[in-house]
Amino acid sequence: MSKTFSVLVHESQYPAAVREEFVRSLRERAVNHKFHYESYKQTAKWLELHERYSPARTDLDCVTIYDRAFAAAAELAGPDVTLVGLGAGGGQKDASFLEILKAGGKRTGYVPLDVSTPMVLTAALTAKAESPVRSAPIVVDLGVAEYLSAIIDPVATGREQIFTFFGMIPNFHPELILPRLRHLIRSGAILLLSANLSPGTDYARGVSAIVPQYDNQLTREWLMMFLLDLGVDYGDGELRWTIEGDRFLRITASFHFSRERRIRAEGESFEFHAGDRVQLFFSYRYRTELLKKLLIEYGFEVENHWITQSGEEGVFLCH
Repeated sequence: MSKTFSVLVHESQYPAAVREEFVRSLRERAVNHKFHYESYKQTAKWLELHERYSPARTDLDCVTIYDRAFAAAAELAGPDVTLVGLGAGGGQKDASFLEILKAGGKRTGYVPLDVSTPMVLTAALTAKAESPVRSAPIVVDLGVAEYLSAIIDPVATGREQIFTFFGMIPNFHPELILPRLRHLIRSGAILLLSANLSPGTDYARGVSAIVPQYDNQLTREWLMMFLLDLGVDYGDGELRWTIEGDRFLRITASFHFSRERRIRAEGESFEFHAGDRVQLFFSYRYRTELLKKLLIEYGFEVENHWITQSGEEGVFLCH
């Protein structure tokens, strides 16, 4: 039997809004991360990268902490649940959570949200294959969209909503995304959030130690697709990784131009000179206590958390 899904598209991903954000990214030399997931080619490369380097695929202890978090959240959940996957990605973690909810006798629905149609369809198909469930995919830019309850509530069929936010907080400025989450998630509702962490007791040294996890060929190929599709050539410069920040440290990838390059896109011309740089990507790395304090600052109560033995991945159960 063929599988079909009705996909909702939020106005943040309407063509005019996407064009506006695209032009802003090039003008300000800081690329919105969503432009790394737009095409099927980019999504396929990201999924390959995820399979190769994600701790959820390479660290058995990582699977264990997610299973513990899922079990704890399932204990708190009521009998009718809609799992809302904010930034669902490939949907593997959400599918595992849905299995545990269903094993506990919960009636479940699934609303995967992501910035690209290929991604939400992948998440919906993964959930359907591993734990048959009715899915209502939504294409949305979480960094731009506001008042998301108006689009989520009608497809959540009146059930209790549990939110997951896996692998997403590293790619947003905390002062942008946490108020947005706080506005979306009702008082008392459950949020399961994961974060990439800095291992060890020395924050800066821990972040430095994990740079090679980002500075690799697959990641370079994935990030460079954005510029290559615009006509930039590898010979126009080089991709460099740096560590930035003070209270919160992040690993940043930027393309540094060594010669002039002019590109045309969306009817506009953009000029890059030797010495210019374009920020393509960043990933915040937090320490456990620092992230807990940050969540409390923005109105979340951290009920429990689980950290891998490596200290590089954590899952936080919040209200």
